[in-house]
Amino acid sequence: MDALRDPALLNVIDIEATCWDGQPPPGAIGEIIEIGLTVVDLRAAERVARHRILVRPVRSAVSAFCTELTGLTQTEVDTGLPFADACRLLASEHRSGQRAWASWGDYDRNQFTRQCRATGTPYPFGRRHTNAKIPFTAAHGLRKRPGMAQALQVAGLPLEGRHHSGADDAWNIAALILDLAARGAWPTAEPA
Repeated sequence: MDALRDPALLNVIDIEATCWDGQPPPGAIGEIIEIGLTVVDLRAAERVARHRILVRPVRSAVSAFCTELTGLTQTEVDTGLPFADACRLLASEHRSGQRAWASWGDYDRNQFTRQCRATGTPYPFGRRHTNAKIPFTAAHGLRKRPGMAQALQVAGLPLEGRHHSGADDAWNIAALILDLAARGAWPTAEPA
């Protein structure tokens, strides 16, 4: 079987976007500036690849608040790909349209939807998305859906790398998904 099309492979996505402490400056909007992607092999129960795609914003700049939160600077994201190219890269090299994918919450999926609509860029993902917070909350009998860092504590897993780094957060979310899969709590059925 083609490893790129293997149904046991899952793309775990975490994005960082331009942000501000308060309202954005006039004309600025939240734009994706980093796409973290970890490929999980659910059958082998391991994280098999880790990727980071920097994206150059068009309508906003990286604020000091955003740099403090994410570690990303304007100079760094200026070296990134245009958003449309990043989406094409997800589709061509990471099979984002064919593979199931997951994120921690719905922010990432919704931000891609908004930004694709606003820029006329084809949406790079297929319909098989899992909000990993939902099975995690159910598996641990929690009343509220925790943030990723809190979920790692609940699961007894370490926070690896920098929180609010897309690449590191995708890696950590993948660890949470593997922990859920080991408990038999990760959904395996594909949506209709």
